[in-house]
Amino acid sequence: MDGRRSSHWKGLCPSSQRIVYFKVINRLLLVVDPTHIELWSSFQHKVRLGKFKRDSDSIQTEGENMQAVWSPDAKLIAILTTSFYLHIYKVQFTEKRIQIGGKQPSGLFLADINLLLNEQVPFSVKDLTVSNIVCDNKHLLIGLSNGSLYIISWKGEFYGAFDINFHLGESNEVIRSPYTCNNGSAPGRVQDVHPSGRILSRVSGVVWLEFSLLLRMLFVLYSDGQLVLCSVSKRGLKQPEYIRADKILGSQDAVCASVASDQQILAVGTKKGIVELYDLAESASLIRTVSLDDWGYSVDDTGPVSCIAWTPDNYAFAVGWKLKGLAVWSVSGCRLMSTFRQVGLSSVSSPVVKQKQDSMYEPLMNGTALIQWDEFGYRLYAVEEHSSERIIVFSFGKCCLNRGVSDTTYIRQVIYGEDRVLLVQSEETDDLRILHLNLPVSYVIQNWPVLHVAASKDGMYLAVAGLHGLILYDIRSKKWRVFGDITQEQKIQCKGLLWLGKIVIVCNYVDSSNTYELLFYPRYHLDESSVLCRKSLLAKPLVMDVYQDYILVTYHPFDVHIFHVKLSGELAPASNPKLQLSTVRELSIMTAKSHPASMRFIPDQIPQDYVSTNDILSSSELSAKEPSRCLILRANGELSLLDLDDGHERELTDSVELFWVTSGQSEEKANLIEEVSWLDYGHRGMQVWYPSPGADPFKQEDFLQLDPELEFDREVYPLGLLPNAGMVVGVCQRMSFSACTEFPCFEPSPQAQTILHCLLRHFLQRDKIEEALRLTRLSAEKPHFSHCLEWLLFTVFEAEISRQNANKIQTSFSDHVSSNSLLKKACDLIRKFPEYHDVVVSVARKTDGRHWADLFSAAGRSTELFEECFLQRWYRTAACYILVIAKLEGPAVSQYCALRLLQATLDDSLYELAGELVRFLLRSGREYEQPSTESDRLSPRFLGYFLFPSKRQPLDSKSISFKEQSPHVAPVKSILESHASYLMSGKELSKLVAFVKGTQFDIVEFLQRERYGSARLENFASGLQLIEQKLQMGTLQSRLDAEFLLAHMCSVKFKEWIVVLATLLRRSEVLVDLFRHDMRLWRAYNDTLQSQPAFVEYHDFLEDLEARLSSS
Repeated sequence: MDGRRSSHWKGLCPSSQRIVYFKVINRLLLVVDPTHIELWSSFQHKVRLGKFKRDSDSIQTEGENMQAVWSPDAKLIAILTTSFYLHIYKVQFTEKRIQIGGKQPSGLFLADINLLLNEQVPFSVKDLTVSNIVCDNKHLLIGLSNGSLYIISWKGEFYGAFDINFHLGESNEVIRSPYTCNNGSAPGRVQDVHPSGRILSRVSGVVWLEFSLLLRMLFVLYSDGQLVLCSVSKRGLKQPEYIRADKILGSQDAVCASVASDQQILAVGTKKGIVELYDLAESASLIRTVSLDDWGYSVDDTGPVSCIAWTPDNYAFAVGWKLKGLAVWSVSGCRLMSTFRQVGLSSVSSPVVKQKQDSMYEPLMNGTALIQWDEFGYRLYAVEEHSSERIIVFSFGKCCLNRGVSDTTYIRQVIYGEDRVLLVQSEETDDLRILHLNLPVSYVIQNWPVLHVAASKDGMYLAVAGLHGLILYDIRSKKWRVFGDITQEQKIQCKGLLWLGKIVIVCNYVDSSNTYELLFYPRYHLDESSVLCRKSLLAKPLVMDVYQDYILVTYHPFDVHIFHVKLSGELAPASNPKLQLSTVRELSIMTAKSHPASMRFIPDQIPQDYVSTNDILSSSELSAKEPSRCLILRANGELSLLDLDDGHERELTDSVELFWVTSGQSEEKANLIEEVSWLDYGHRGMQVWYPSPGADPFKQEDFLQLDPELEFDREVYPLGLLPNAGMVVGVCQRMSFSACTEFPCFEPSPQAQTILHCLLRHFLQRDKIEEALRLTRLSAEKPHFSHCLEWLLFTVFEAEISRQNANKIQTSFSDHVSSNSLLKKACDLIRKFPEYHDVVVSVARKTDGRHWADLFSAAGRSTELFEECFLQRWYRTAACYILVIAKLEGPAVSQYCALRLLQATLDDSLYELAGELVRFLLRSGREYEQPSTESDRLSPRFLGYFLFPSKRQPLDSKSISFKEQSPHVAPVKSILESHASYLMSGKELSKLVAFVKGTQFDIVEFLQRERYGSARLENFASGLQLIEQKLQMGTLQSRLDAEFLLAHMCSVKFKEWIVVLATLLRRSEVLVDLFRHDMRLWRAYNDTLQSQPAFVEYHDFLEDLEARLSSS
């Protein structure tokens, strides 16, 4: 999920009051404040449906509303007041329909909220406080500040208070004490437990309750920070004697908790601002923690956690803090959205804020009091601390992933919101971008919101389903296809979508018979008459998958059915095709594990030169190869491999959130990831799985741990793959600001991550040299190819260094580099490509100079690599090798190579690079004359001279002055002076200026020496014509060059050049100052310009000069 935008509802209650409770059930939003109740529609339109306002007498007598709870069926509301009165209200809808606008009715009706029960509770004791209220269909449970729990029925029956007494055993396991119950108003004190096992008397109160009927668990949080997990009977809260303590969780600093029943995970908020996740399926063990520490925010900034809310599908959770802000994480720990700006680090999700944006209002700046998701997970409602003027609504989009009954291709990355689809575009440019695709208004109005989206295997068609019906989108033609008959559309309640070639499969729920069926529609026509097949299902399917012409359907608890599809006739409008389904396999697997959340066929390897020509891949050759294995991802994150022949299931890994099966899925010849079996993503990052022959059918490689600098940021959530580019595509939040909105905008931003280097390393490790070479050649034209090769060599080299250090090998690694080493193989592979020299020296720059000998023993001698770059005229790359040569071959050799390279760069007018070489030569030559033992003399930072041109700083006259006639200065000075003479002789003045600026050559000294040499002008007329031709004064840069030269000519009083340059620049003040003291020069200047027809353009300039001289 990823945040898209924020909005707010105003006027819900007086700003002087606070919201004490709000919740979303059945597309309704209930809001309770201290004096009244409001019921709103949380559907497509935000409309208030009902309101109950208490009168002043009631408030004065019975107190303000303090705590509230809404029954699961949304029919009853229980409210406890500050004077301990229990109010139970009934919500009843009238027949008064609300008209929103448009031709179609809205489906919204006004509601009456009536008081059914008003009675003071038996535990109304002075100074007693209560926790929040939890409930099931029959009973309410309230925690009291004296440590007891109190049960009340929805009918207003008071069952009394009871205590939870227990001993603490090993590993925080609880040894239960006898059950005690007290129907009076003063229940006994709760007993605390010392780690030694003794029972300690205490008076800790209950401050928070969390209840899950599905898991039959109750979580009781006490004021001292202890969180106790209790088991509950299957009858819920009715029988307190069966509410028993099982375990104490956390580090005794908990302040709130929220349970994800489907994932069986408990999120616990702490006083330190950290959220702890516990696995309830594995003895409530700690899974991981999430916080904002890595963004530079501590508990001093955020305060303790104030509230936590899971999405309806339990794949993400929102966290609010007491002092400031809100964030959303995925179940695996990926930060999906945050109202905080990142500090101290560079991040696409928190761009640098301009000064004028500092005053922009950030949502929830005063802290978060309450948060609640809507039932679809598209909206997150939040209430700010100390404010109830409005409820802030954050709109979210869902990632289109392979879960449950829907299936989509990984090559088309899709995010869908409640009324739109967002596509990641990557075809036309290397940069990824998001395209917003608005759904037809006529469909959205009737069938809001979007519930299912599936992309076809080639990624060119989308199937989209809302509450009813189905629409298709052709990405190439940018056209929608809809049902022509709206009555047919309304009969379809889509519970899942799959693509079978050119056929879209709809898992439809038939309301009248409470059954499920599969409907097969051709993509060219949506109509009941075009249905190719209608297949009734035995029950509600848990998961489904399609591969070639096989369909997998799994029912609860774990019954797997596999169907074979046979298409007769051509799939075309003019034809009459028929589709038949036959059952080919049925398995019933007995297991106590978590139910499957996704299942995918593992296909056999497809010949790479095979291209299917059939509509649904029904080649007889492939149809005979029924998949015999499938991957299972369970709701608790466990990934396993199922053998469909014998039903044997093999566990692979855990903590997986999603996965993509890649082998046999793409028909493109340029598929770079065909060798990969599948990829998975979880809290460990991305993991790649490769097929491996032998007893171990599959081998796992966690490449992000091997390549830490290539790891997805914790703010990037993967969406899919680009097989023809060998890249994983993800999305993160970008925060932007607009002058027309009060809040910042939260926009999804696509990010790409290459995995090519991992695939190549896999081939090299298995001696598949030809396959590695073929894959590299396929990738040669792809974006970031050089970067991939660099990371291949870097990761291999780093692994070799780590292995050497781990084994504490005392001998030099270079002494025993063999032709079979992985480093040697990587170098031999990359050597076949022109990027080789750049890649090797870039890897050297990233590693410690102490290991360069190891690297170049495999990559080749540094002087030979330099010579190859020099001959190919790759001078910048050659310059990068100078430092390596100095380290490995000695400063004398590096000086020689640098001097050769300096001359070559000057000949090619590469003056920026020449200037860097001059600096290196002078400094390294000085160090050569005065040897130093400091280890950082040849550190990789000096490579910055050649890799990253920087602003020129004045030369240190003490260390590298040309005036020092030391042996290392003389050859550099000779080369520079020779080149300067060459440029001045040819009057290449623009190049001369670039040369002086780039190398910081002392042009003043040069001009003084060459006044009668290369810098001499024969005569004024020819000099003016020649220099005007060379400088091309029509451009701004040429004028700047002339100004630069004029300033230096003035400093050495070079009159011939001053007159020429000042004339070209029309600098009359310079000439007047010169001619005022030499009128003979003025007359010669005037006669020359007047007599030469080529200088007629300067006649007006002469008149201006004459006037200025006359006045002076």
